[in-house]
Amino acid sequence: MNSEQLFNQYKEQSLQGRYITLESIEPLLKNFDTNNQVRIIGKSVLDNPIYAYQIGYGKTKILLWSQMHGNESTTTKALFDFLNVLNGDSKLANQLLATFTFCCIPMLNPDGAKLYTRENANKVDLNRDSQNLSQPESKALRETFESFKPDYCFNLHDQRTIFGVGNTGKPATLSFLAPAYNEAREINESRLKAINLIAEINAVLQQYIPNQIGRFDDSFNIDCIGDTFQSLGVPTVLIEAGHFANDYLREETRKYVFIAFISAFRILSENDIVVNKFDNYLSIPQNKVVFYDFIYKNIKINYDSIEIITNFAAQYKEELIEGKLCFNAYIVKIGELDNYFGHFEYNANEARYKDEYDNVPKLGQTADFYLDNNVKFVNGSMKA
Repeated sequence: MNSEQLFNQYKEQSLQGRYITLESIEPLLKNFDTNNQVRIIGKSVLDNPIYAYQIGYGKTKILLWSQMHGNESTTTKALFDFLNVLNGDSKLANQLLATFTFCCIPMLNPDGAKLYTRENANKVDLNRDSQNLSQPESKALRETFESFKPDYCFNLHDQRTIFGVGNTGKPATLSFLAPAYNEAREINESRLKAINLIAEINAVLQQYIPNQIGRFDDSFNIDCIGDTFQSLGVPTVLIEAGHFANDYLREETRKYVFIAFISAFRILSENDIVVNKFDNYLSIPQNKVVFYDFIYKNIKINYDSIEIITNFAAQYKEELIEGKLCFNAYIVKIGELDNYFGHFEYNANEARYKDEYDNVPKLGQTADFYLDNNVKFVNGSMKA
């Protein structure tokens, strides 16, 4: 069975969309807890439980954590899809359980998940707290790391829609990084293991999403958890779930995160990495900020009684309103947009811009407007 078939079979149907909270995952953890494999490793600022789930009896220990940033939920969905595989009593599941012991923290930041914020309830970015350990969530992760003693770490995140794969015009649907372990960004044995694994995962994913895999900049920051764990000698892989065309709910992207998991653990279980893959890793183009959600080109406006042709871009802001996640488009850039791409692009061919205000696009304004009075755009999108 190939990885896409596995995904379709084991996808956790109860988890959908971007707003994934503690209430979303607690019933799933309860179902998994057949032999006391689920435990509370700490409490959040607002006294919510932080769960870890351990499964497998193999020698190689794998630590995975998701939703360190509360509004980054795609990898949480994919993690539960993968856990369904491990609980599925297939030949693959039995192989992986015999090879690995997995410790999964599916939601490190339950308060941020509920509030749909990057930070925790104290407005601290947990991914900049790996040295100070000022927050209870940071302490829970570090204590788990020290007691579990993993052989590999998987640091799971989402990235914004602004990232593209170099200058290719392709979105960075997934991005990877083997974090540096020192300021010089040298390659030691531990970091090379992460590099080699990423190179192998990339080779698999290129079959599914060619030219849509990026590589994060590896500038060293010891306050980041991946850099810290790498510096402590544990190979650490950062996975960032990004944008796939028309997939703002990231249901397609979760599939590729799932495939990354399956590929990584198949490769490790079969000891398939036998040569130095550093050059293959470096061949993955770096992430670049080159995208807007919407780009409108060749728009005619009247500016100080002078007609000019301009361009502008809009970006979704993810806003939690009355418990519902809304994607609201706001104008964020006006003028020159060379070397940028839009996930949606519209060439107005010098059609005149009109809105309910001053008939001139303004920064921070909602993306609701007309072109030549007959083409209507609402929340960034063209309406029939």
